[in-house]
Amino acid sequence: MTSSLLFNITTFAYLASMLCFFIHMASRNQQAGTAGNFTAIGGLIVQTVAILLRWKESYDMGIGHAPLSNLYESVVFFAWSIVLVYLLIDLKYRYRVIGAFVMPFALLGMAWGQLSLDSGIQPLVPALQSNWLTYHVITCFLGYAAFAVACGVSIMYLISTRSKDDEKTERPGILAMFPPDRVLDDLNYRAIMVGFPLLTLGIVTGAAWANYAWGTYWSWDPKETWSLIVWFVYAAFLHARITRGWAGRRAAWLSIAGFASTIFCYLGVNLFLSGLHSYGGN
Repeated sequence: MTSSLLFNITTFAYLASMLCFFIHMASRNQQAGTAGNFTAIGGLIVQTVAILLRWKESYDMGIGHAPLSNLYESVVFFAWSIVLVYLLIDLKYRYRVIGAFVMPFALLGMAWGQLSLDSGIQPLVPALQSNWLTYHVITCFLGYAAFAVACGVSIMYLISTRSKDDEKTERPGILAMFPPDRVLDDLNYRAIMVGFPLLTLGIVTGAAWANYAWGTYWSWDPKETWSLIVWFVYAAFLHARITRGWAGRRAAWLSIAGFASTIFCYLGVNLFLSGLHSYGGN
């Protein structure tokens, strides 16, 4: 069995998981939420095997590198990271409805990768031939995944608070399935508290990698500049939260804006701007 087939199976598993979470949210059916979770776990396991198999396939081809080197591989790893972070959060909070707002990110990534991107295993360009690549990609994308979860719960928070008093205990319709607003607000904060140091570590390892590849730690390449912008957005979020007491809707909007800037840093720069990271679009 090839890694491509397993990635296709993963995509359908994430689709099934998302639909189960939608049913869970719409019908308040707990079994559907449980099915969504187990399907997400199954998909994550299959995807993990597929990533390891793709790694082995690269060695069988005489190329031999971690499957983190191009846009397709990074999208696949991003989806894997999102599901992993969601499942870790579910271990503590057990609000399965959150999956309805997080799994679509993972599904979109996998579907786009399988349908639109070149999945071929290619030799590494000289700039990528470093272990710093692995450290940089893993830390960055785990941070990005935490931001994706924060964005999902922020959207939930905005929906939940749009037309009701935060102190009401009875909620109409699908809102009855949502966690309390204070839990959503806390989840947003905690996810960013996890993602921010990972992003910081990703920038540091990226600088070390840049020095190895190009002889300079920082060159104001578009990718580096946008990484710094994303870092400042989330630093501003944490500063406003800790020192100014920002919470609720303002924090939710800032979290969504932060994830939008993250996506542009990841995809917009690679696809639309030229620079030292242009190979990421291959």
